[in-house]
Amino acid sequence: MDFNLTEDQLAFREAARAFAEKSMAPHAARWDDEHVFPKDVLKEAGEMGFMGMYTPEALGGMGLSRLDTSVIVEELAAACPSTAAFITIHNMATWMVASFASDDLKQEIVPKLASGEWLASYCLTEPGAGSDAASLRTKAVRDGDSYVINGSKVFISGAGSTDILVLMARTGDPDSGSKGISPFVTPADADGISYGKNEEKMGWHSQPTRMVSLENVRIPASNRVGNEGDGFAIAMKGLDGGRLNIATCSLGGAQAALLRARNYMHEREQFGKPLAAFQALQFKLADMATSLVAARQMVRLGAFKLDSGDPEATLHCAMAKRFATDACFDVVNDALQLHGGYGYIREYPLERYLRDLRVHQILEGTNEIMRLIVARRLLDDGVAEAIQ
Repeated sequence: MDFNLTEDQLAFREAARAFAEKSMAPHAARWDDEHVFPKDVLKEAGEMGFMGMYTPEALGGMGLSRLDTSVIVEELAAACPSTAAFITIHNMATWMVASFASDDLKQEIVPKLASGEWLASYCLTEPGAGSDAASLRTKAVRDGDSYVINGSKVFISGAGSTDILVLMARTGDPDSGSKGISPFVTPADADGISYGKNEEKMGWHSQPTRMVSLENVRIPASNRVGNEGDGFAIAMKGLDGGRLNIATCSLGGAQAALLRARNYMHEREQFGKPLAAFQALQFKLADMATSLVAARQMVRLGAFKLDSGDPEATLHCAMAKRFATDACFDVVNDALQLHGGYGYIREYPLERYLRDLRVHQILEGTNEIMRLIVARRLLDDGVAEAIQ
């Protein structure tokens, strides 16, 4: 497949780059240092269409493909991977409601999410259910025209500062596994919801991360998304795109780090010569660029497979997520190394990029889980064509 960008995609890239350079890059270091959740900039991103990128136009979104979205997200992440990552999480939650909720719930909720007027958190992970999402325990019990929800979620991005929770809960028996899970749209300030402390994290300081506790939270039955028991399938569909999103955030951070390393090699002199004159460092820069381009191509292939409804899209999204998040973290680490001691101090952004990208190897399924997905598919009969 030819991955030359179309005229529309080039226009999306330029618009995203201009927005990122004006509204994100100048403030990213302060957001990180002061743990600022930039809701004003997220609202501005909504005005640009970036809070509903692959939400249908009829519901206020841009109706873009996953490949179009990847082009935009990479530019946003080059300015601030942490804030770009929240934008992608919000987009995934918005897409779930837009794709699977009732018409009335869609009309009520989605336009406000797509515009950035409301912000959404996605609530799947629990204290005892991380990679094993099918074992979640948060329970939703039907009571007349309502559901009553009890349980807890952890590591929830934006929690305590968002308006809507798109929440997975068990509606089946305790032993119903993946077939007993349903999604719900829950107002973030509903009675019975409380939030833990903002976790002190290695990176992603521009978005809060909190535990969400739910005690007898009553919501209308009409707030269920899809049919009872559809939740695991919906979550898995969301994760294919979510893995591409987080991989794309790694691309943006690595691209920014690579360019800074290149510029620094021209500026910095040692032993009477610029760093760019040393062949060993030239080779390092060449390897970094090669890894970045390879990662970008894998992400775009995964997006193409997802957009075209390819039956092996999950396989390609998992491979892209594993490769890109590992390779791009290495690119940033090498860029920091090329800066020497300056890369380690906060005056330069390399240490922030390194901290922000590290969690991408854990999110949306750890990279060990990505390897498991790929290995299981490869060991199936007749899969050879999927990777040719």
